[in-house]
Amino acid sequence: MSNDTPSISPLLETLNMDRVRTILTHTYPYPLEHSKHAIIAVICGWLFFISSDNLHTIVQKLDKNFKWWSMYICLFGFFYFFSSPFVRKTIKPSYSNFSRWYIAWIFTAALYHLPSFQSMGLDLRMNVSLFLTIYISSVLFLVVFHILFLGLWYLGLVSRVAKKRPEILTIIQNCTVISIACCVFYSHCGNRAIHKEKTLNPRNVNWLFNLWKKRDSSTWISKLLRIHEFKDQVCSSWFVSVGSASDYPIFSKWVIYGELACTGGNCVNQPDEISPVFSLWATLMGLYIAHYVVERSTGWALTHPKTLSEYEKSKKQMKPDFLDMVPWYSGTSTDLFKTVFDLMVSVTLFVGRFDMRMMQAAMNKAADDSKNGDLLYEQFQEKDEMWFDFIADTGDGGNSTYTVARLLAQPFVRVRVKTEDPHARSGSALKRLPRGDLLLIGGDLAYPNPSSFTYEQRFFRPFEDALQPPPWYKAEHIAIDKPELPLGVSDLKRYRGPQCFIIPGNHDWFDGLNTFMRYVCHKSWLGGWFMPQKKSYFGLKLPKGWWVFGLDQALHGDIDVYQFKFFAELCRHKVGMNDSVIIMTHEPSWLLDWYWGDSTGQNVTYLIRDYLKGRCKLRMAGDLHHYMRHSVAKQQQSESESESDKRAPPVYVEHLMVNGCGGAFLHPTHVFKGFERFCGSKYACEATYPSFDDSSRIALGNILKFRRKNWQFDIIGGIIYFILVFSMFPQCGAFNILYGDSWSGRMKAFFGTIWGSVLYIMERSYVSLLGITLLLIFSVMFVPTKLSRRSRSLIGFLHAAAHLSSALILMLLMELGIEICIRNRLLATSGYHTLYEWYRSMESQHFPDPTGLRARIEQWTFGLYPACIKYLMSAFDIPEVMAVTRSSICKRGIDSLPRGGAIIYYVSVFTYFWVFSTPIVSLLFGSYLYVCINWFGIHFDEAFSSLRIANYKALTRFHVTKEGDLEVFTLAVDRVPKEWKLDPDWELEPRDPLQPSLSHMRKSPSKWRSALGPDPVHSVRVVDQFVIKRTAANANSNSH
Repeated sequence: MSNDTPSISPLLETLNMDRVRTILTHTYPYPLEHSKHAIIAVICGWLFFISSDNLHTIVQKLDKNFKWWSMYICLFGFFYFFSSPFVRKTIKPSYSNFSRWYIAWIFTAALYHLPSFQSMGLDLRMNVSLFLTIYISSVLFLVVFHILFLGLWYLGLVSRVAKKRPEILTIIQNCTVISIACCVFYSHCGNRAIHKEKTLNPRNVNWLFNLWKKRDSSTWISKLLRIHEFKDQVCSSWFVSVGSASDYPIFSKWVIYGELACTGGNCVNQPDEISPVFSLWATLMGLYIAHYVVERSTGWALTHPKTLSEYEKSKKQMKPDFLDMVPWYSGTSTDLFKTVFDLMVSVTLFVGRFDMRMMQAAMNKAADDSKNGDLLYEQFQEKDEMWFDFIADTGDGGNSTYTVARLLAQPFVRVRVKTEDPHARSGSALKRLPRGDLLLIGGDLAYPNPSSFTYEQRFFRPFEDALQPPPWYKAEHIAIDKPELPLGVSDLKRYRGPQCFIIPGNHDWFDGLNTFMRYVCHKSWLGGWFMPQKKSYFGLKLPKGWWVFGLDQALHGDIDVYQFKFFAELCRHKVGMNDSVIIMTHEPSWLLDWYWGDSTGQNVTYLIRDYLKGRCKLRMAGDLHHYMRHSVAKQQQSESESESDKRAPPVYVEHLMVNGCGGAFLHPTHVFKGFERFCGSKYACEATYPSFDDSSRIALGNILKFRRKNWQFDIIGGIIYFILVFSMFPQCGAFNILYGDSWSGRMKAFFGTIWGSVLYIMERSYVSLLGITLLLIFSVMFVPTKLSRRSRSLIGFLHAAAHLSSALILMLLMELGIEICIRNRLLATSGYHTLYEWYRSMESQHFPDPTGLRARIEQWTFGLYPACIKYLMSAFDIPEVMAVTRSSICKRGIDSLPRGGAIIYYVSVFTYFWVFSTPIVSLLFGSYLYVCINWFGIHFDEAFSSLRIANYKALTRFHVTKEGDLEVFTLAVDRVPKEWKLDPDWELEPRDPLQPSLSHMRKSPSKWRSALGPDPVHSVRVVDQFVIKRTAANANSNSH
């Protein structure tokens, strides 16, 4: 039976299995996967019983084990801070999943060596060694089973469903859960083979209730302390063994026997009862195999049979799989390394050598650029009024990009705007702002680099979900002769749907504009927005004398001469003396030039001053991922309009607007607070989003959230710290620090050792000295050139010194902990295989094997089975390996070790030092970014890209009124939804399959709506609103 058809019986439908399944089960993406909650529940229950059994012992011995409990606190602290970014992540094959298992491994390996658990009556060595033995046995057993099952499929003995290979991670997780369950059972019930002489009395079924009704257990505390009685009853009544080996003579040589424990006074001499731990393991493995065989042979999962309604629903995509925000500080992202490589190639090759804009100009067919249909578009000029939108810097996180795209796609949004109506309450009123006939996008379409994957997944995908492309659209289609109008539309002026024009940003230029040309200039649809654009720059003629110049600044922030020629000819021959022009660029040169003390965009400035001559009403850009608007100061504007004052400089641009809130991470606003002059005119800041105060507070997240947001930075940070102190391991005389008479003396000796380590590195080390030198050079070079050279050197030195000091302190603390354990004979007692040798000595006592099953398995596997367990235990017991090798180095020197032994030592040291160092390096680096952004106003890009903030998204909606004025509304959403669901209005809206309509004609054009919290359509608000008046008829007569 195929998986494509549901296996549903009428009985299940009659019994209303939907409700039963909802109560009793949880649907997993794969039937054999286990969630982390099962593992957490088992471990928490285990710890509860342990603490209940030993509550008196814990209280009595707590004061005597202060030294060890303080070590516990340190271990828990470091391991918690290391694993905190992954607490809320789901288990999946990724770095977060690896980190959970990694932490569980090395934490348990360190924990069972400490003595406090032993003083409570709990010896973790048996649990750890038993877990490893059962785990390796389970893995080998299931691997053999899956190989045999695939062989049966190859021979045709099972159905074709069995062809699907099992997931390795699923096998590992199942073996882990089975092993933990067996160890928990052994911890509470042991391996006792209970011999019963009388049958179970049905009246004893109420023993659980009688336990709580005894008169001597009058208080809840006494009942809690007697919880071990309940545990014994559970072990003796519920989890007894399946019987004796004599009951199953066929299997008598294939089982492990239990310890002998008698009830009733009589016992046999030899153990004959099957081990209850072995019984539990065999039962769980049998359930796994039965489930797997039934599912793969019939296509029907035992745990989750689907009803017809569920089957039909499962074929639909119920929520989007948007990509997360780009991890800019990832040490494992190949995209980021590719971005750096593309940037170096682009700067070296394309800037000043090869320019795609020159190629576009060479391919123009028209002699007069001002009449070139490939660059000039006039389809909107005859409208009485017009609405259009502007966004920039899209294609980062899918949630934020879709939020903006959903707002753009709505037929209208209803918001509260300012009004001069005297009857309006509080000077505002609700107003419907219709969707724009034109969408302008100001560059940086996808991050971190332009590629087919990033453009399709981070840019096109959210827009297509917000406003679907036409039914005939094909993603692989290449537009040869644009515009490719829909059927029945003869001219671009007659097309009534929304259109889109895009300019490239610096990220789009990283590959020489190749991806931009393929996906923008040679495609006709961005979702439901029609794209007639053919080049990377363009001119648009709008109604009432309004123009939009879309400039391509490439990587050096300016237009080329061919582009300058086109716009200059437009100004001479097309743009009227009383017309108004909007200049759209990617970079806001007025802010960036002020910030960096630079002067870029000379050609753009020359175009505005000498050709537009005051007709540029608005300059808008992206690149900075916030909203900020500056307008000419009212005093200067009145002076420039006064004919009597001849000294006032002319106003070339009335308004300067930045809106890069189209989907990328947030940028700060408070670092640009001091800007006030551009082109000789004075400007005043009229609106910012977020506000200056909010922006400053958001920066605090670098201290608190840097590692939570950038946990992939662990790869870089941990390796750097280890290199800094590589030459300082081991510290054989570290224990002398504790010989001080007072705490002040010990602290003096501690920091004296730190300073001595620094001197040792400077005089004798090679690896650590090289690491410190590179760290210092990078720290100084990392400081932006905005500051003076002296300030950069001082900040870089302090930054590097903080990291070096932290690495040395962590190194010395780790060495102290190891030395304390060695001197108390908790580590380095016998050799590398201490745990395995101890387990073999206890195995024969607690798990009798009179039939020689283990010897037969060892013979059949040529010794591989015990060797696997032996070396797995050694690999697990990293602290013992590290301590044994360390002791050898301290006695005979590092030169006495072979190369392999030295490698084993430093790898074992790195496994723990990496966990200790990564939270510290992230905390220090995040604190450095916070201090720099709020105290010195530097690192505005680095300090906010680290936070990966998807919130604070905005778009700007323009309205050319019938009177010729330009109304400007900036719409913002403070919080971006993280969960989406299928919009029922979109799903239920009727469609005609014979005459499909374009998506912009639908009332509910967007596929997804918010699943948690308010939807962006309802939470959107206006953060800025202003009007640009139409130029009067004779306003420019004197200037021209």
